[in-house]
Amino acid sequence: MTPSSSSASYVVEADGGSRGNPGPAGYGAVVKDASDGQVLAEAAEAIGVTTNNVAEYRGLIAGLRAVLGLAGEGASVAVRMDSKLVVEQMAGRWKIKNEGLRPLALEAQGLARRLRVTEWTWIPRERNQHADRLANEAMDAAAKGLTWKAGGSAEPAAPPLAEPAGAAPGLARPSGAAPSAPQQTDLLDAGDIAELSAPAASVAAAQQRGTGWRPPTRVATSLLLLRHGETPLSVERRFSGLGDPELTANGLAQAAAAAERLSKEPYRPDVIVTSPLRRARQTAEEVARRTGLPVEVVEDLRETDFGAWEGHTFTEVRRRWPAELDAWLADPDVAPPGGESFAAAAGRVQAAGERLVEQYEGRTVLAVSHVTPIKLLLRFALMAPPQSLYRMHLDLACLSLIEYYADGPAVVKSFNDTAHLR
Repeated sequence: MTPSSSSASYVVEADGGSRGNPGPAGYGAVVKDASDGQVLAEAAEAIGVTTNNVAEYRGLIAGLRAVLGLAGEGASVAVRMDSKLVVEQMAGRWKIKNEGLRPLALEAQGLARRLRVTEWTWIPRERNQHADRLANEAMDAAAKGLTWKAGGSAEPAAPPLAEPAGAAPGLARPSGAAPSAPQQTDLLDAGDIAELSAPAASVAAAQQRGTGWRPPTRVATSLLLLRHGETPLSVERRFSGLGDPELTANGLAQAAAAAERLSKEPYRPDVIVTSPLRRARQTAEEVARRTGLPVEVVEDLRETDFGAWEGHTFTEVRRRWPAELDAWLADPDVAPPGGESFAAAAGRVQAAGERLVEQYEGRTVLAVSHVTPIKLLLRFALMAPPQSLYRMHLDLACLSLIEYYADGPAVVKSFNDTAHLR
């Protein structure tokens, strides 16, 4: 028996069509809140000349990516489509006989494994009108040489930009809302939300700055970046900024596993610094116990202050502060009510990184911190734009490594390494 959608937090409705089969084709997908049917995201795109089934799979893939963007790994979702073939193949009841569909089916299965799909349900076309409308809007726009936009509008088509792996063209906030970037919180992680638009802030200043602080040398200063372990708020995927939850039992085990790894070569640090927040300090103290090193608190390694949103889920914030959330997602200079903007956080984190590299030149520094500061340090090392923050995923208790050379560029040597947790 098909599980009830009451066990799901999100609903994906997807469709695709081809005017000719094969012919000019497009897909549409919509993500809704399972509790009240509120539209959370829409996706649509014209995909050239292909078949109905290809377009339907592309719609499913876009919908699953949108859920990952909104809620991250492990989110519960009910999938509904009017394509019997796609639903039955994804549920494992029908074999995939068309080899041309197999790569798309494998991609969709890979995305589904990163979520918790509670149902694969076929619905009649009249119950899938939203996704069907989006697909037709995208095809209609393409027929006029335009590109689909949310709300049924269109704009002149532009040459496609190179997209990161996994990007889903055409994803948008519903009803013409501001472009939505993934929520950069301590637990509402960017995940695989490459398809969402990031704030278009200038990075000229960051790119013009060099990556060295001292006279030429060939000795690297190594900055090991460790994200803290699990907390009760990260389990529930709630905004966690300057609130001060402790690690869960699982979080302490994650910290101990990281400490075991860091106590051995080639990782053994010379210095341990940490955010002042308890979850980071507890993680750092586990490493200190294994290495015998003291722990230095660096205030500027704290997480972003999410103000009034602290402790709320993204959906709760969307309902209570819709205008403020749209403004925050669209502009890194905008802060949550009573909180801190990403631009302000970037300034203090960059200054902290520069001080550490100068103070501990030629040594290995372990910095225990949070999602936003770690992503910012990686972004600065790569001389990447602010949009890069929304193209990174950091797991709990993961390790990343940056090496700094005063006479050359900073080098990111590893990223989101969780081998010690396996």
